[in-house]
Amino acid sequence: MNNKQFEKMKNGNGFIAALDQSGGSTPKALAAYGVPEDSYSGEDEMFDLVHQMRTRIITSPSFDADHILGAILFEQTMDREIEGQYTADYLASKGVVPFLKVDKGLAEKENGVQLMKPIDDLDETLRRANERNIFGTKMRSVIHEPNPSGIKEVVQQQFDIGKRIIASDLVPIIEPEVDIHSSDKEKCEELLQDEILKHLNELSDSENVMLKLTIPTQPNAYKELVDHPRVVRVVALSGGYSREEANEKLKENDGVIASFSRALAADLNANQSDEEFDAELKKAVDSIYDASVNKK
Repeated sequence: MNNKQFEKMKNGNGFIAALDQSGGSTPKALAAYGVPEDSYSGEDEMFDLVHQMRTRIITSPSFDADHILGAILFEQTMDREIEGQYTADYLASKGVVPFLKVDKGLAEKENGVQLMKPIDDLDETLRRANERNIFGTKMRSVIHEPNPSGIKEVVQQQFDIGKRIIASDLVPIIEPEVDIHSSDKEKCEELLQDEILKHLNELSDSENVMLKLTIPTQPNAYKELVDHPRVVRVVALSGGYSREEANEKLKENDGVIASFSRALAADLNANQSDEEFDAELKKAVDSIYDASVNKK
């Protein structure tokens, strides 16, 4: 593990950019960027276009290490190059810590939750992540209802895989997202925190995780997680909130920083000039940074 990057993630000011849209979400991301589905044919062209989009974001002068602590990458992005360097090496050269999305998407809803699909090639992916100088990983589950057994299963799966990631000398981002449209979101969050705390308390002094959570209904509801010695950082997903709403909610939670995807790229468009693109990205970066470091 890179100790300098660990220190930056634990104590640095800024946020994490989530640039990890995968096969299922890539068409939506491209469409929002002004590239409709009928403008490309096949996955190869699609992934070439999304890499161009991500490259434009990452190489922008507005994407800087003074505001952005880390970036989460899709597996294909990890294996591609930016300006002659593998993406993680390029990010590191800018002072941005690279993470890799390792999950394979969500299983069908059962017991009020969606577990992760099996990650059959996890060991090989982690080996390659180390080769590509990745610092940590990210994997997502979703909680829809306050079903105690379902939430227990979600957290158990996350930490079981998380321990394998720790054993590969990487820092896992545990992401059990609570659906912002849940009819009892606050109860889901209470059950989730209890389950996470049980697993955190079982970790050894050498085992550390990050947590990526939906912004809670009650401000500072996750303060016990933020302060836990085994938690490097708690980061928040935007979860479908607009950037403005996500930023306002984030400001109410001490010690929690952003890890936004759609809220970061919402106003970027393929047809913008470089000047227009950089200006819109700077507006997004500055506002998300402000919400991450300046609390109410």
